[in-house]
Formats: sequence, structure tokens, C-alpha cells
Amino acid sequence: MPASERLISLEKRFFLKERELNALLEITQAINLDSPENSLYKIFQFTLLGQLNIRRLVLYVREEDQWQCVLSFGAGLPDFRRIPLPEVARQKCTQLACPVRSLELGPEWDLLETIIPVVQNAEVLAYIFIGNVHEDYEHGEATKFLETLSNILLSAIQTRRLARQRVADAAIRKEIEIAQEVQSMLFPQKLPNDASVAVHASYVPHTAVGGDYYDVVSLDADRFLFCVADVSGKGVAASLLMSNFQAGLRTLVRQQVELATIVHELNHLIFRNSGGDKFITVFFGVYDRRTRYLQYVNAGHNDPILVPDSGPVKLLKEGTIMLGVMDDLPMMTVGETIVPPRTLLLNYTDGLTEVFNEAQDEFGEEGVVAALRRGRYLPLTRLHTELLAEIKAFNAKGSHFSDDITILSCRFK
Repeated sequence: MPASERLISLEKRFFLKERELNALLEITQAINLDSPENSLYKIFQFTLLGQLNIRRLVLYVREEDQWQCVLSFGAGLPDFRRIPLPEVARQKCTQLACPVRSLELGPEWDLLETIIPVVQNAEVLAYIFIGNVHEDYEHGEATKFLETLSNILLSAIQTRRLARQRVADAAIRKEIEIAQEVQSMLFPQKLPNDASVAVHASYVPHTAVGGDYYDVVSLDADRFLFCVADVSGKGVAASLLMSNFQAGLRTLVRQQVELATIVHELNHLIFRNSGGDKFITVFFGVYDRRTRYLQYVNAGHNDPILVPDSGPVKLLKEGTIMLGVMDDLPMMTVGETIVPPRTLLLNYTDGLTEVFNEAQDEFGEEGVVAALRRGRYLPLTRLHTELLAEIKAFNAKGSHFSDDITILSCRFK
């Protein structure tokens, strides 16, 4: 080759390398400026147009195991954002650049010439389709540099996504920690255990932050209020609604209002705070040690099971609908009963009964009643342990339950 031709060739290669360097600088500056993802893709497009004179380009990126066209530009091209990545391209072009015509993709792809897989750690992260490359920019050089430039771009985007995810995960973990602390403070630290009554509670959360709640509050020397509740939903939102419920309950108890008033006022509170989108099922009981008189309201909750020393088991059904569904409760019945000596009362949430075996038979209320008949004279701590062990043995998923489980039992002496 004559010296003059070699000089022209070297000048062209120098000019191309200069343009590549400029393209690399533009992309790097955009990355360092922390530009949004959409802006990075746009800068990528304008860089290829302005610096490398690439007139047609389509970029498909894999996001959450789905291939999406994030960039499509060039005269005469259809909007590839509406066209899925061809399966044949994924099958036949996994390592090296491929001619588009060899894949027989269809007429909409005719103006594109080369497909370039962008590979990181033996995994294809993106596909670049290019067409109408400048005559001085040979396909081999274009392929190599475009793959490098795309790798830099995609690595930066992935790094940002991971950083955002870490920040989001940390925020969620903090919210869960706060909700757990709030929930732990909701439960009473001490339960009655005296000459008249013994109370014991067990709580098995399904997730880090559950939606169950129980409480026992002394009203005076003789009377105490107890309740078991289940808020719709789980997580932080459920925990916050339940803390609001407890604050309202404790305020009303201090005002020494009647049980029916407590239920109505708590219904108003929950409805105002959730707008009817969430509800709480709850059982309230007020027991008088001196008279052995039990008042109760069942607000759409599982029926507590009253097991006397002799005679039939009684389910405590009287009450109203679940709280928070409507501003005014449509009906209200306050149940009343005299509790005979040596009676056991079991309050629980639906996680205890909604347990299924391999045949999809439900443990149900019948299973709980049968377990109580067998172990009703056991110490309450052991009774709870035996009951939880029984549903674990019955459950097709073992100790993995599908909902929170709360048990509050009262032994009236």
C-alpha cells in the first residue's frame, strides 16, 4: 500500500478512535452526574448518532426476567417498543454478533443489519440491533465498541438499581423493626393469676409483623376487660391500625364507659382512620370476680369456646358485625352469662382453626373443641403447647401456618 494511502487509513482510524473516545466520555459523564435511567438511554442514543454516526439502533434489555425494548430510533423503523424480542434471536445469538438477515425475522427488521449480544459473566443482558453504519466504521469495530459501551451503560444502571434496592430494603427493615416494637408494646406485660381466675396468652406470628392483638385491662378491684382481635391485612399498616385501636380502647376504659359504648366508639375510630378499607374482628369480655358475671360482645370474631366443668360446651356468639366496615353499627347485642366454677374459656383468632391437612380437611372449630375436651384440666401453659403441637401435626405444612395464631385462655376457679 502506498504511503499516502496508509496515511489516509491511519487518519481515518485516528478520527474513529477520537469519536469513540468522545462517546465514551459522554456516557461516563452522564453516569457520573447520576442521570436518571431514561436520560442515560437518551444520552446513549444521541452519542451514537452524534459521535459514531449510527443512524438506526434498537436496544432490548432484560429487566426482571422480561425482555423490554428501551431504545428504538432510526428512519423507517417501526416502534420496536411494541414488538417483542424474537425468540430465534435469543436462541441463535448468544455470544457473537449475528447478521440480522440470517435470522429471517420478518420485514420490520429489514433495515437493521447486525444484532450484538451484550454479555456479562456468560449471561446475555441486552441485544443491540444496528443498521446504516457509517461506511468508514466497519462492522467488526462497531460491534466491539458498541458492546463495550453498552456494558458500561448497563453496569451503571444495574449498580444504581441495586443501590436503590438496598436503600429500599433498609427502609423496609427499619419499618418492620419499628412495627415489631410497637406491636410488642401493645401486648400486656402481666396477666391475671389470682384466687378467682388465671389468664394465659400465646401468640405465633405468620410474618415479621402480624395483625393479631390481645389485651387484658383491669377495670377495678373485681372486674377486668379482655379482648382478642384480628385486623385485616398484615405488616406495618395493620400494626399501626392495631396500635390506634389499643390507644382508643385504653382511653375508653379509663373513662369507665359501658361495654356497648366501647364497641361503638372503637367502630367509629377504626372507620374514620381506615375509611372502610380495613376492618377488625374482635371479642370483648368483661368479667366480675365477685358475681362471676361475664358480659361480652363478639364483633364478627371466631366464637370463643366456654367449657364448663359439666354440661355442654357453649359458643359465645352474641354481639355485632366486624368493626370499621361502616360508621354506625347496624345492631348490637351484649351477651351475658354466669360462669360456673372450674370453667375454661378459650379465645382465639382464625389462624388456629384454618389449618389443613394433606386431604384439605380443616382442623376447624370441631378440632379445637375436641382438643379442649381432652386437655381442659391441664395447666394453661401446657394446654396451649399441646394445642399448638396438635395443629402442627395436623397441618400439611408443618410449623408453617398460613396466618397469625393468637390464643387467650381464662380458667375461672
